Amino acid sequence: MSRCRNSVYHFAVPRGLTTEDPPQPSATGPSRAIVSLRASPRFRFLWVSNIFFFGGTWIQTLILGWLVFETTDSELLLAIFTAVRLTPMLLGPIAGVLSDRYDRVRLLTGACLLALGTVVALATLTSLGMAPYWVVLLGGLIIGLAHSPSQPARSSLVAELVGPENLSNANALNSMAMSLPQVVGPAIGGALISALGASWALWISTLWYVVSLLMLLPLRGSGRAAAVAHDGVLAMLTGGVRSILRNRLAATVLGITVVANILLWPIYQSFMPVFAKSTLGLDAAGLGWLLTCNGVGGLVGSIVIAAMGDFRFKGGVFVFGTALWGGLWSLFALSANVPLSFALLAGIGVASSFFGVLQTTLLLLTTEPAVQGRALGIQELAIGVMPIAALGLGAIAEVAGIGATTFVSALLLVAVMLVVAVRVPLLLRFSGTRAVRS
Repeated sequence: MSRCRNSVYHFAVPRGLTTEDPPQPSATGPSRAIVSLRASPRFRFLWVSNIFFFGGTWIQTLILGWLVFETTDSELLLAIFTAVRLTPMLLGPIAGVLSDRYDRVRLLTGACLLALGTVVALATLTSLGMAPYWVVLLGGLIIGLAHSPSQPARSSLVAELVGPENLSNANALNSMAMSLPQVVGPAIGGALISALGASWALWISTLWYVVSLLMLLPLRGSGRAAAVAHDGVLAMLTGGVRSILRNRLAATVLGITVVANILLWPIYQSFMPVFAKSTLGLDAAGLGWLLTCNGVGGLVGSIVIAAMGDFRFKGGVFVFGTALWGGLWSLFALSANVPLSFALLAGIGVASSFFGVLQTTLLLLTTEPAVQGRALGIQELAIGVMPIAALGLGAIAEVAGIGATTFVSALLLVAVMLVVAVRVPLLLRFSGTRAVRS
């Protein structure tokens, strides 16, 4: 593609990317799905670290959510807990500046240590019977501080380790790092709650953070600052925001992220215990298996994207995959049949991979390396609307019911994606490192 063609589409090609078709990985067949792991030993360490970091997070999400709903029997209090736990996402832009300014590996190490210490404290207090609602609320907030602000550093480090030609594959593998523990973590957590109680489940979840921390040690020396820190934090923040929001593609992807985190992600993050207990009549172990089905679907979707390699029309797959995700949620909201609900949630997991993997990939491919941390920080802020949305959806669900609330939210997301397809056709054609053809 010529420079003139780029000017027509009003976006710049980031440094390190080309408008020509990149050289394809030599791997073929099943090995193509793991090309990033084969090509970058340091990415392998990061990938394993992410598996265990997110594994601890998934177990704790189930344990603490079940504990709150079991002790309070209140959808609103469960929504408040989720909102507090996710509030640190609002610090995303600041975290993005830190990711561009400081050593990313050190940031991830500090986040892992903070999460480990907090879960140890929660497990201790729960074992002693000294963990009332406000203690769990505070623990959720601190875990959120360890988890959410580290995400820009985690994702931008991937781009540094693998390069643009393997970025879709690496992000899909990173999504697998979240899905793999989601497959086994909730089932283990639910079984442990049923057999041993919440405190033992929390103690076991601390081991995941220990392994994650050990896997970060070989990465020392990677993750150096992407931007020269001549400016202060505020100047870097405002300058980065202006640069990113002037990019039509990046701004559209961020807008879709906002909408999805208002309409659907709060449902999954907050109200799955309600679906399990009140709609489907499941216990804690049943909730664990329900979430495991979603994790299996997410794993399958991530494998599919990883195997596709540096495929064309990433933007179109992102848009229509997100619309499919909303459509499946609308069907799940209407289901009271346990086997059907399990199958639908697995399908939701597959579709959610196309949203989750490609939103990050598209942001990294449409922004300059020097502002990628800030782009991902704004993405984290967009995700950070979830706590406020969870409160609103929780209040609506108290009146209308969780099924009706989810059904309407899902159809609204589908409608938004259809509008995007009509109004921003450039996004549908966007292929990243490949040429966008008219």
